[in-house]
Amino acid sequence: MRHDFTPPSPQDEGPERQPTPEPELPRHHKTFHPHLTGTPCDENGHDLPNGTPPPPPPPPINAQNPWAPFADQVAFRMANLLFKQMEASKADIDEIMECWSLSLMGTDRTGPFSDHDHLFNSIDAIPFGSAPWKCFQTADDPTLPPTAPSWMKERYQIWYRDPDVVIANMLSNPDFAGEFDTRPYVHLGADGKRRWSEFMSGNYSWNHATKIYQDDPTTKGAMYVPIIVGSDKTTVSVMTGNVEYHPLYAMIGNIHGGARRAHRNGVIPIGFLAIPKADRQYDGDVAYRNFKRQLYHESIASILRPLKPAMEVPVVRRCPDGHFRRVIYDLAAYIADYPEQVLLAGVVSGWCPKCTALSSDLDGLNARPRSQEYTEKLSDEFGGEGTRLWDNWGIDESVEPFTTEFPRADIHEMMASDLLHQLIKGTFKDHLVDWVGEYLELTEGSTRAKEIMDDIDLFRIAASPQFPGLRRFPQGRRYKQWTGDDSKALMKVFLPAIAEYVEDDVVKCIAAFIDFCYLARKSDITEDTLVDMQAALTCFHTYRQVFIRAGVRENFNLPRQHAMKHYFDNIVAFGPPNGLCSSITESRHITAVKKPWRRSNRYNALSQMLLINQRLDKLHALYADLVFRNLLPPSHAPRPEPFDGGDEDEGPVDDNRVLAEVVHAVTRKPLAMYSRDLYELAVDVDQPTLPELTRRFLYEQLHAGDVIPDNIDDCPHIDSNVYVHHSAIAYFYAPSDISGIHGMKREHIRSTPSWYGYPRRDCALVVEDADKPGFHGMSVVRILLFFSFTQSGVEYPCALVHWFNRYGARPDPKTGMWMVKPDNRGRDSREPYLSVVHLDSLFRGVQLLPVFGPDPLPKDFHYSDTLDAFDAFYVNKYVDYHAYEMIF
Repeated sequence: MRHDFTPPSPQDEGPERQPTPEPELPRHHKTFHPHLTGTPCDENGHDLPNGTPPPPPPPPINAQNPWAPFADQVAFRMANLLFKQMEASKADIDEIMECWSLSLMGTDRTGPFSDHDHLFNSIDAIPFGSAPWKCFQTADDPTLPPTAPSWMKERYQIWYRDPDVVIANMLSNPDFAGEFDTRPYVHLGADGKRRWSEFMSGNYSWNHATKIYQDDPTTKGAMYVPIIVGSDKTTVSVMTGNVEYHPLYAMIGNIHGGARRAHRNGVIPIGFLAIPKADRQYDGDVAYRNFKRQLYHESIASILRPLKPAMEVPVVRRCPDGHFRRVIYDLAAYIADYPEQVLLAGVVSGWCPKCTALSSDLDGLNARPRSQEYTEKLSDEFGGEGTRLWDNWGIDESVEPFTTEFPRADIHEMMASDLLHQLIKGTFKDHLVDWVGEYLELTEGSTRAKEIMDDIDLFRIAASPQFPGLRRFPQGRRYKQWTGDDSKALMKVFLPAIAEYVEDDVVKCIAAFIDFCYLARKSDITEDTLVDMQAALTCFHTYRQVFIRAGVRENFNLPRQHAMKHYFDNIVAFGPPNGLCSSITESRHITAVKKPWRRSNRYNALSQMLLINQRLDKLHALYADLVFRNLLPPSHAPRPEPFDGGDEDEGPVDDNRVLAEVVHAVTRKPLAMYSRDLYELAVDVDQPTLPELTRRFLYEQLHAGDVIPDNIDDCPHIDSNVYVHHSAIAYFYAPSDISGIHGMKREHIRSTPSWYGYPRRDCALVVEDADKPGFHGMSVVRILLFFSFTQSGVEYPCALVHWFNRYGARPDPKTGMWMVKPDNRGRDSREPYLSVVHLDSLFRGVQLLPVFGPDPLPKDFHYSDTLDAFDAFYVNKYVDYHAYEMIF
């Protein structure tokens, strides 16, 4: 399959067309849209001369008190702490305020609030940052007979807030300054090839901006604002009656993906859709199905309708940089899982919402892209002819998508790829993992298959050594509440666990699929990335035939697997998929739906949830305003991880960007269990060669490039105190992982005799030749001791390490991972090859997974023994996205 990476260009632009950039310049280059340029203007929409600074921000609502409506900084910070961060109950707030008042008894001072009502009223008095919630409901149908089912007679309430106000608040939020694009652009790398890193770098923004200008040249200079919508049902409680909500979210594509994933009020709930309920007798009722679909589309159209005027005539809005601009809205992308995509696109379940591939041959070659225009033509031609549209084109003619009443909007074009449900939960967990179990049943028999699966689940997967941010499966993976986090964690360790139990094609199939996932997950995608994705997809399609040969599958007509074909066009159109993944809306459920529901008293919970959301928005807006006025420091909370669980070993960092750096972790007090003398320390840690190795290390540091003498007496003595550290912290640039605002991530590399009761000696990558690509220039070491000493006023942070040798000249052909073996020498090859290295030579931590061999693990095996128990290991490039990009 060939993909067109040609940059879009406006049609019929005449002499104003921007000149072609010089290709010979060896640097990145962005070509910006020549017409919708996001030119700053004044409040009346008149363009400003180039270089005009933004107008001063609006004055605070109280010139004498910038913290108003709060009495002072203490009151605001206390409200923010109690309501937003601690989510304190009314009773707890009252108790805290009463204790505060008691502590001030006998003085003329009082606490910041008298009780919870005082605190809530103060938040409600914040005059900006939120849009009030409103409600509309369906009208009664007087023609219904008395015997009509209850779902027909019910009046459904749909709660919403004005999306125009919500988007205006987003646009004016100074928190997004520096992470905001005002113009569509085409990004060319230094190699002259296209790159996609943000939504505005895609063809959708460019092409729609061009159409807007061609339809109305008076829009020249306006700012294109692509509106992204997402919706997803969520259950807040199964135990109390399966309580469900269906929130609708709004985002804008101008905000960078990292900020959007961080939910810094860049993903806002704008509606709660009705969820009709009926008796089981109506589960297959066509009228009931059509009613639900029509209610769904009409509700979304009604909520979004206030945006329609600004989709045709620009309106003036303040932007994060403080400038006013004329903005024009455009419905751009929709985030949804497959069942909701079917509902949105008006297609039959089992069919693709993006193309006309037959449900019985989804990977056929004759499919064409779906479009609203094409659907309308088919409906005009064949509508009303029974099930002809349903059977031949997968069209449900009872559905009129909400997009039909908005300019330039086509629901099929808007449908975004969904990493979480299509790949992570769908193809990997629901398909491939289950298929491996079925494959073993068919090839090994039921009894033997259960033994193998127990070994894989309970022992091999559980034997994975600890690693920062890696969710563990200490009891295997057989539990009911399976999340995206669990699926992603399993993906990281699954291949070595099954490698010796299934034929090579099964391993190659899953490895190719995981490669596709990791490539699609990158935050900066290039033309070369798309070529690699196509190669991975081709391999996946080739090797998955093993499941047909084994009798696991008869075909692969699976919409979620078929969707992988559309990733290429969607990336070219929308930029990286991780900026439009349903994990964004799913994790937003936590703060917008689930936590507010838990804070409610469960009676008429939705109204309480809406009020909580409104108050959170107000607090966030005031905080951002105070940061903008330099009254508070910026506070960017870590963005929620769509797939991985939390771990104190790792996390995002808001430091300035560096490629990589490793430093000893600062301890609150010296580790008293270790001697400060180098020779006594060697006895303490049972490493008798430590003094000699450290002296040779120091000679190498003092005489760079010289041959280290064989005679240890020619190496300098170390008489200063030696300090032991139980961990070091690696900082590195990892924008595809959960990182800080500059793309920085930190992780702990640990070497400690006791970590939750067991020894832990992590592994790390050492850079030996920076000129060689990827793992070709690196080696793996295991950290036996972190320590530091000072010589002649110079501090030397270092590590005692056990080296591993690369096994083979290239990665393992089955798993695609490099293999290493411990470097053991001496008699019987049992003496580990050790040395002392400077921390500067360490790049980052790395996880090794065992080459298990054909035998099952002992039932009492513990993961803390893994690195000592096996003779060969895989270098786990899948442990995180930074490792995948580095270890090749």
